[in-house]
Amino acid sequence: MSAAEQVQIPEKLFYRINEVSTITQVKPYVLRYWETEFPMLSPEKDENDQRRYRKSDIELILEIKHLLYTEKFTIAGARKQLRQGRTDATAQRQAAPEPVQVTEGHAGPVISRDHARHLANSLNSLRQDVDELYRFLA
Repeated sequence: MSAAEQVQIPEKLFYRINEVSTITQVKPYVLRYWETEFPMLSPEKDENDQRRYRKSDIELILEIKHLLYTEKFTIAGARKQLRQGRTDATAQRQAAPEPVQVTEGHAGPVISRDHARHLANSLNSLRQDVDELYRFLA
């Protein structure tokens, strides 16, 4: 079970830095520092230059915290792990699905729940990548 799965993250569109600090148990100054060290962590800023974190940012922070504090990676090592996508959560998302079983006479192929779950996770991961790219280009 990953760190993000163990922490209850309230369902909201945006979170302020103090909310994120409370949820993740990471001080605000550490969060701001991590933004300089982990390019994939870059929350949007509103018109008042206040950080607006999304749920995916909080999950990333929890992943960084796990790598640094539990797995004892250095910042450079954690950055490399995140770039390679080798953390527990992403490794499970990237696991090869079982083969698709096609049944004749149906409108489309019948796929297993594991394969459907894998596809859903892949789409969520792709959606997060597009969101990150959008924030980067904005």
